Amino acid sequence: MLQIYNSLTRKKEPFTPLDGNHVRMYVCGMTVYDYCHIGHARTVTAFDVVARYLRARGYDLTYVRNITDVDDKIIRRAAENGEDFMALTGRMIAAMQEDFQRLGNLPPDHEPKATEFVPGMIEMIEQLIEKGFAYAPGNGDVYYRVHKFAEYGKLSGKVLEDLKAGARIEVDEQKEDPLDFVLWKAAKPGEPSWSSPWGDGRPGWHIECSVMGKCCLGDTFDIHGGGSDLTFPHHENEIAQSEACNDTKFVNTWMHSGAIRIDNVKMSKSLGNFFTIREVLDKYDEEVVRYFMISSHYRSPINYSEDSLKEAGVRLERLYTALKGFDLAGVAIPENNEFEQRFFKVMDDDFNTAEALAVLFELVRHLNTVRAQDEAVALPLAALLVKLGGVLGILQRNPEAFLKSGADVDDAVIEDMIQQRNDAKKSRDFAEADRIRDELAAQGIILQDGREGTTWRIER
Repeated sequence: MLQIYNSLTRKKEPFTPLDGNHVRMYVCGMTVYDYCHIGHARTVTAFDVVARYLRARGYDLTYVRNITDVDDKIIRRAAENGEDFMALTGRMIAAMQEDFQRLGNLPPDHEPKATEFVPGMIEMIEQLIEKGFAYAPGNGDVYYRVHKFAEYGKLSGKVLEDLKAGARIEVDEQKEDPLDFVLWKAAKPGEPSWSSPWGDGRPGWHIECSVMGKCCLGDTFDIHGGGSDLTFPHHENEIAQSEACNDTKFVNTWMHSGAIRIDNVKMSKSLGNFFTIREVLDKYDEEVVRYFMISSHYRSPINYSEDSLKEAGVRLERLYTALKGFDLAGVAIPENNEFEQRFFKVMDDDFNTAEALAVLFELVRHLNTVRAQDEAVALPLAALLVKLGGVLGILQRNPEAFLKSGADVDDAVIEDMIQQRNDAKKSRDFAEADRIRDELAAQGIILQDGREGTTWRIER
């Protein structure tokens, strides 16, 4: 049975959907004021694997990942650029979707934007005011009364008394308590705004996900995910808003992905170790980057380094090399085979992709042994490797194309040099043959002599 670690209860729990076989999952998406960085890639890839696996396991999944397309950062960046905020967010959304697609992430079923749900946010805020959980001090803002929600802190483990010790009220705020957070912000001159009972303004960040989750998935849904940095205050505040408004449990299972560190240091623009997805993909094959992202358990911190990416490339190459030369069209995969059972068993243990990859390498060792004896018998094993790789979002490319990807030399030039080397060997000019091999190796092109001739691949 599938077990998922629930951040709310801090333990693994058997997973049972609320509604039969239907799983409803919401993941906090991007605030689209800039290009996405590799921390975003980690979270999105982690939940892409969750979505793929739930579907592979036979669940009917509805996957929602929102877009925050209005907030302080967006407004500030648009002003700096001298452009309308919607022009900025439109460009960044297109770039985000391109980046995630390049990493092999499938689009969610629904990708709601905050600006499309403002009327619903106003309605929820009105209900919270009516129930006494929110108040409008008269300056155009609306705040949530944190002390009114008795279970505040249950997700993050924060204690109200400890939080109050460091809390402050800014000079332009009219809060009853320093811990109260904003639900609606009065508009400043020139800012985008919507009309409301409290004056022109825009929603606070936290109310967005409470409303979009409710509108897309209902008052209570199965899984809510996001990066570990969102646990507090964002997800804590979502719980407070939603459960106070709807009088029911907001989410059954909370999931949080681990952070990315750069050479064991926290990623930060001020430290100069901040990388966008685009910068990383300029240097590394997109599937290698994806392999790196899934090589650790989704809850674990992951360390980004040159060595880590190089190792990911080498290991992915081993998997593709095992598939090289097979024609898998129409090949049937044996049902309930040992490797598939073990793959699903480790993935059932809180989506353990690291162990799932270990199963794939065991399958490769067995595949290579069988292939040496009878290639026809090895065909179903190769097809199984592709199938299980697909659950993780890898091994879906032509093996030869992957092994040759990233070459700076034209294929025809390489093939011509291989022919020159073959001619030299036939003439017993082994020094020339070695020279050609070494010249190609210096360019990162590795030759492999086999029964069917000489092939080549890129050294990673």
